[in-house]
Amino acid sequence: MAARRIAKELKEVTENPIPGINTSLLKEDDLHEWRVEMEGPANTPYAGGLFILSVNLPKDYPFKPPVVNFVTRIYHPNVTYDEKGSICVDELKQDKWKPSGKITAILGAIRNLLIHPNPDDPLENAIAEKCKTDPEGFAQDARENTNKYEVMDDVMMNDSSFTSKPNDIGVQGP
Repeated sequence: MAARRIAKELKEVTENPIPGINTSLLKEDDLHEWRVEMEGPANTPYAGGLFILSVNLPKDYPFKPPVVNFVTRIYHPNVTYDEKGSICVDELKQDKWKPSGKITAILGAIRNLLIHPNPDDPLENAIAEKCKTDPEGFAQDARENTNKYEVMDDVMMNDSSFTSKPNDIGVQGP
């Protein structure tokens, strides 16, 4: 059941993507590991950036939530500023997840978090404090960080292991 559901969701996000979000398999033969490229939303400190996220779907998906992390380091109060890139969004929390949840909704929630950071529920307290007390300074730091780490994304974009498409993995039409 998990493979069928995952294939269906992958087809959905690749054929009807959220604007500014591109999704593919990390490895052509593994439906459980996805790569997401998310453009920084316009009119945010992340505009012009391209952020890479990993999506790992557990074997018992959809009964357990996926694990989604930023691979690209991002200066944001709701994302750990480290190599883990953990994200604080309700849709990913074990106690909030429902088997009817969809990856599309999660990606939309993460994109919305880039537009509207939530400094009242932070993973990075210092960044959250700056977001609250010095929004212009926060925005400047976020822009600088986006420009700094975008170079790494350019290298990752040229990696041929990120080229699979839904039809390459046997996803059938409706």
